[in-house]
Amino acid sequence: MCLQSRPTVSIRHWEPDVSGHDCTALVNQSRGLLAEYGLVRPKGVAQVRHQLPFILEDAENGLTLMAQEWLHALAAELQTLEQRIQETDTQTQRVFASHEACQRLVQLEGVGPLTATALVAAVGEATTFKNGREFAAWLGLVPRQHSTGGKPLSLGISKRGERSLRKWLIHGARAVVRTVEGKQDGRSRWLQGLIVRRGNNRAGVAQAKKTARLAWVLLAKGER
Repeated sequence: MCLQSRPTVSIRHWEPDVSGHDCTALVNQSRGLLAEYGLVRPKGVAQVRHQLPFILEDAENGLTLMAQEWLHALAAELQTLEQRIQETDTQTQRVFASHEACQRLVQLEGVGPLTATALVAAVGEATTFKNGREFAAWLGLVPRQHSTGGKPLSLGISKRGERSLRKWLIHGARAVVRTVEGKQDGRSRWLQGLIVRRGNNRAGVAQAKKTARLAWVLLAKGER
């Protein structure tokens, strides 16, 4: 089965400067500056974004001229950043809708449009990898090996490979871990047992590795 070509688009997860974390950082800077003048505001991007214009318009806000200039600059930067995020989200959704390979990938638990488009943009049909394990190793999800006394020891994931993809896969896997309790299918029981034996973090990495292997099957073999 011939897959469509990979998306030739620059999307948010490939641009570290365009992210929700940056919005949070700008908001925290604004809250910190306001707090110095006794203007304590609740946490959250939406809260600060909504209240900041009213604070700046208040002639008796107690802010110095320099503080007001800083806050105006932060507010403008936040608005620009949020606009870029909205534009790239729209672009991601458009790419996702036009690529059948991306739509196959979201069948996997913990994989949404953002991760699916990132995977296809990075590896296309993934045919450069011999199997799912090799793909998972490229992502840095295969345990590092160390030998002592002739016995191999696993030392946790290598954290080499494509960091952005690994991050999104692990985020998705952690969401699967959080919602697995009470489910009775085979995969869920396997994951539940792993949580008991190894804890949530290691179970999340194991789930991410399994997701990566299944993603390779969907991309390289064109299976549904």
